[in-house]
Amino acid sequence: QEDAIHAIEKNHSVMVSAPTGSGKTLIADYIINRDIPKAIRVVYTSPIKALSNQKYKEFCQEYGEDQVGLLTGDRVINPKGTVLIMTTEIYRNMVLIQDKTIADISYVIFDEIHFINDRERGHIWEESIIFSPDNVRFVCLSATIPNAKQFAEWIEAIKGHKVETIHHTKRVVPLDHKFFDSELGICTLDELKEVADIPQDFGKRRRKRWRQKVRPPNHLDLIEDLGPEKTPCIYFNFSRKMCEEKAWELGKSGMLEHNKEIGAFLREKMLHAPADLNKLKTTKILRQTLPMGIGFHHAGLIPLMKDIVEELFSLGLLRVLYATDTFAVGINMPAKTVCFNSLHKYDGIQFRFLNTKEYFQCAGRAGRRGIDKHGFVFSMIDRRDFNHKVIKRLTYKDIEPIQSQFKLSYNTVLNLIDQHPPEEIDHILKMSFYSYQKYGKRFLTQKEHMVHRSFDKKKKRLTKMGYVQGSSLTEKGKFAAQIFCDELLYGEIFATDLYQAFNTYQLLLVFATLVYEPNDKHEFKQKYKGKELDQTLHHLRTHSYLKTLKRFDTMGRLTAIVHPLYERKSFFDILFNTNLPEGNLMRFLRQLLDRIDQVKKATQDYELIQRLDGCKGLIAECLAELEVL
Repeated sequence: QEDAIHAIEKNHSVMVSAPTGSGKTLIADYIINRDIPKAIRVVYTSPIKALSNQKYKEFCQEYGEDQVGLLTGDRVINPKGTVLIMTTEIYRNMVLIQDKTIADISYVIFDEIHFINDRERGHIWEESIIFSPDNVRFVCLSATIPNAKQFAEWIEAIKGHKVETIHHTKRVVPLDHKFFDSELGICTLDELKEVADIPQDFGKRRRKRWRQKVRPPNHLDLIEDLGPEKTPCIYFNFSRKMCEEKAWELGKSGMLEHNKEIGAFLREKMLHAPADLNKLKTTKILRQTLPMGIGFHHAGLIPLMKDIVEELFSLGLLRVLYATDTFAVGINMPAKTVCFNSLHKYDGIQFRFLNTKEYFQCAGRAGRRGIDKHGFVFSMIDRRDFNHKVIKRLTYKDIEPIQSQFKLSYNTVLNLIDQHPPEEIDHILKMSFYSYQKYGKRFLTQKEHMVHRSFDKKKKRLTKMGYVQGSSLTEKGKFAAQIFCDELLYGEIFATDLYQAFNTYQLLLVFATLVYEPNDKHEFKQKYKGKELDQTLHHLRTHSYLKTLKRFDTMGRLTAIVHPLYERKSFFDILFNTNLPEGNLMRFLRQLLDRIDQVKKATQDYELIQRLDGCKGLIAECLAELEVL
């Protein structure tokens, strides 16, 4: 903390790599406390909206609501605040289009900077740094990163100012890493190896029988072994459904007693909640389990219920909390013990072992400063998946370096053409962390990088589609430059006269189809076929570019959401017409607001703006009864 503050006083940037729970956020607090009295703006970015919302609450309490602003795409509160909290995507979008809101800032704080490793979103952090104004300094906060110095040297090379690396490896509260086996109970990895390793001379059939001989471990047995002395406990599952099921199972076991204080707290919090909230499966389970000190937490919860769970946990009233790994990202709620239901997770493509960064991100929640002498981490091990070598490497030390995930979007290409002359573009294209990792310190002198070919290819297509003419953007191109997702799709619909064929209901259908992420498990009950749906699909399917896309095939299913929304039905009426988790439906509606706002800001068509306001009004009305920050 002291090293970072000394560096900041020299107007340097800092890369802080330190274990979870070591007090990195104090560095951000120092900058804010220093600059607020001078009316100098500071930006705080986080990788997820939940963390942005939490930081907004904390900073409002500390600095006052008039000083703090929040920008997360679907929420804009006090954008003229001295401290602006936002998701990293929002910051990237603002620097890309050179938004005046962030023209005069001293520091940008990138919390959880190791998200640069994210395969889908990592490029956002690189672009945020590359396109930041030269006067801006950075505070990059992360759990331990082996190549933190390399990352700092890259920033220093492209931004031309000193970046100091602060590396700290010692945890304030040491962690005790153990494992749980159905026969051995709590044990060490070496003890588990003795009984779980299969003899080399066993054939394939005998190996299979050997592995099936011992039943998988059960979470109830582990919780019982923990006893009251090793709680509160955060029990990580990588499945929302399993979080709910395990909370219910623990409650049904009768292992934990009722707490009247929690019951009274819960009744007071839900006194003015919509009656339909009690019909939700998640609410029914929580009303049963929370009074026993058992909760669950995941992104599919209604914000009110999520807030109740978080508040009870922060008050120390929950003994066991089943949570997905989003609870480990930045949210400052440590426990005495962390448990892993499995060291495997599904990453959207395959089931795989966690990497060391994922493991230590969650494990780091164990051990409360000033309360616990040690934090405890217990991993459930199913012998059928036992791999001593992998598990030892995974749980020993965080060794995952950060790697560039840089990729060039059409939006970036459009903004480069719009904001920079060709010679500047050539230089900017060489500035990625990918280039630095590939070419080393001579990366800026390389004549041509792979990214140049990607730029040329995308520019050629944009020219062919009428977004670029020579070295300038057309009106269509200027529109798409302000759209940060599916920019060509939105450009073809809203920067042409195609949208003029659609009424408000049809516009909502179009936005819903563009936002929706198809999932085979989603069910939609009553659908609303008819002339308006057919007309909308006809216009889209006769367009030379849009007709090649399959995503509009889901439009008929989405009438189950859009039609009752248009008819001003309640949020719960819409929810009960699908099997979507309530949190997913809220996220979907908020994403609609975000996309509509992007089009509204990008267009110069006053008539379209009025119709978009009509769409926003219907969504805002639907969400109004549930809005809890």
